[in-house]
Amino acid sequence: MDLNQYRHTFDLEGASLSYLDIGQGPTLLLGHSYLWDSAMWAPQLDILSQDYRCIVPDLWAHGESDLLPADCRSLKHLAGHYLRLMDALDIDTFSVLGLSVGGMWGAELALMAPSRVQTLVMMGCFIGFEPEVSRAKYYEMLDVMKAAGKLPTPLIEQIAPLFFANDVATHQPALFEQFKQQLNDISAERIDSLSRLGRIIFGRRDIMEDIECLTLPCLIMTGTEDKPRPILEGYLMHDAIDGSEFIHIPNAGHISTLEQPNFVNQHLSSFFSKHL
Repeated sequence: MDLNQYRHTFDLEGASLSYLDIGQGPTLLLGHSYLWDSAMWAPQLDILSQDYRCIVPDLWAHGESDLLPADCRSLKHLAGHYLRLMDALDIDTFSVLGLSVGGMWGAELALMAPSRVQTLVMMGCFIGFEPEVSRAKYYEMLDVMKAAGKLPTPLIEQIAPLFFANDVATHQPALFEQFKQQLNDISAERIDSLSRLGRIIFGRRDIMEDIECLTLPCLIMTGTEDKPRPILEGYLMHDAIDGSEFIHIPNAGHISTLEQPNFVNQHLSSFFSKHL
């Protein structure tokens, strides 16, 4: 599927937000991971777009979107931008399907517009504080990136394995090498925005403080080998959200949409068909 034929832009205070609009039916708003783009959802769009209208924005400074606007300083601001996109498209109610930061801003959006967000799926996600040790590690990586004006090769070799299951280089070498090449190809003009966005993500507020307000149907999915977002974090959210479902994704790391697409598609289709 050539996703670019479904690409559109939304002007937000002078900055261009790129998004895909594909399929018909109840609307799903999809949010991708940091350092990826909307194409991360390609296997899911093949299936979900048959029954749903899928709106898939590229994060600021990712994919085809412009740099991060200066006034975007939190996940709430980010969620607000996507709410404005839905307003511009005259979409009143929708579901959010987010992976990693997509789930984080998705939770903020569900809290911000509870009458409009029908269901919430959080994959490879944690909406509590970033643990102090990992936050310090990620901030250090962001500092290295910003100082170098690019992602140096040693940093790429450090970052890339974090996104996948342990055996990705053996079982899915093309996926692994393609991601490393994507990191290498990031332009210098995007580095400052990526650094600021990284600090927004890893310095996020503790959304768990408001988690009792998430009363909509929620599905939590975590790869059994997810390094940034381990299974325990999924359990913490599942325990705190009444009526939520929690599914382990076998043999998957952080980017389970590409590592185990059939398993992910099966459970997403089941969840949405049950609630929409």
